[in-house]
Amino acid sequence: MHTGWDDPELRLRTDWNSLLSDEGAPLFTDRTPRYFPAADDMVGYLADFAAAHRLNVRYGTRVTEISRPGPPAGTGDFTARTADGTALRARRLIVATGVSRPYVPRDIEGVETAERYDDVSVDPDDFTGQRVLIIGRGNSGFETADNLIETAAVIHLAGPGSLRMAWRTHFVGHLRAVNNNFLDTYQLKSQNALLDGRVLSLRKLPDGTYVAAVSFARVDEVVKEIPYDRVILATGFRFDASLFAPECRPRLTINDRFPAQTDSWESVDVPDLFFAGTLTQVRDFKKSTSGFIHGFRYGVRALHRVLERRYHGVPWPGRDLPATPAAAADAVIARVNRSSALWQQFGVLADALLVGADGGLRLCEEVPVDHLHRAVAQGHFGDVTRYFGITLEYGADHDRVDPFDIGVGRVGQRDTTGLDGRYLHPVVRAFRAGELLAEHHLTENLENEWDSEEVHRAPLLAFLRERLAPDSAGRA
Repeated sequence: MHTGWDDPELRLRTDWNSLLSDEGAPLFTDRTPRYFPAADDMVGYLADFAAAHRLNVRYGTRVTEISRPGPPAGTGDFTARTADGTALRARRLIVATGVSRPYVPRDIEGVETAERYDDVSVDPDDFTGQRVLIIGRGNSGFETADNLIETAAVIHLAGPGSLRMAWRTHFVGHLRAVNNNFLDTYQLKSQNALLDGRVLSLRKLPDGTYVAAVSFARVDEVVKEIPYDRVILATGFRFDASLFAPECRPRLTINDRFPAQTDSWESVDVPDLFFAGTLTQVRDFKKSTSGFIHGFRYGVRALHRVLERRYHGVPWPGRDLPATPAAAADAVIARVNRSSALWQQFGVLADALLVGADGGLRLCEEVPVDHLHRAVAQGHFGDVTRYFGITLEYGADHDRVDPFDIGVGRVGQRDTTGLDGRYLHPVVRAFRAGELLAEHHLTENLENEWDSEEVHRAPLLAFLRERLAPDSAGRA
């Protein structure tokens, strides 16, 4: 990736595929320079990474059951049994299996007769002259539709709610521009269309064709029956909980698609069962980046630090700062201008500026925002009287505003409040015992360089000087 930066940390801001290591290598860009690489490139890179770091990986092994006998039931070691009969035991278990099973909506009668995205033919010629319904309007559905534009006679994509574009919501799981060519064929009047509504039922006829009943949201839920030759289900994937025995099966959430998790990525009802990778997106579902490599790689590092503290007594890494507002402001400015973790895990990870009982300052990097308050309350960071969370965030209404409308969100050239910032910008919040005392937004910048003395540092310094003053500890 050609970024113009030599700093490896800054380069990770635009590197969406590399994994993290102390050595900073190998990088995904060592394998391919392509902006949109092939899936095989990822497989090769993971093999390179495992070999370079001599990771203890057991390949060709399928886990068939996970149990946790007692006594009492569900409190002993975890036992993972493999297809060859091997039993692997552990006191703690981290599951990073991803969403490996298709998500099939339960509210569509006859949905089991549809073809599934994960096994349908990808040869466009197999759909020549056919009428095709694709249920699901995410990237997989649009990717399928784009593939069939040149051969299918009619393509309809159906799904409830408004279509959400990634360039507007900043959630990369929403529709990406690379997959939205189909929209031109709809709006510029070919025979293709988006159906804004719910598919109520599918009826498969003796000749193999279908009749779909669709309830249209735009016309007061009027139901229309529409004929199709093929129906493809592209409604996403879900976590496979069937591996777990009843005594340690984790509770599921979000339509039973993900395991429910605490702020430490631990199962809410199975102690010592943790999750990593794309499964952690349940904590920031459709808001940030935990569902993707460039997000969950930082979550994995934070999980390591959580486990180090809990089970080995290792404190969260940090550094002491001179106990002055100027030193605190300089540390904040340095971090928001360089950190890739805060950049990629916007609103999810925060640097914690901690004020000790003795007035000392300590900076701990990349603490999960939701975990920070509980960790402070439980004394994980020592005797802390006040603390600040430093994040990078988009504006509160960024997903409701067209970023290409120049008449929206206009601010003065010398605005230093940052409050109207809808693009990514630093936010500093002051807390005491979990209570929000005050917050400060640094004004957004075209090149994401928040280092202007007048516009960025001076207003931040004024905010910190007030909140670090001795009497501010008791101020509401």
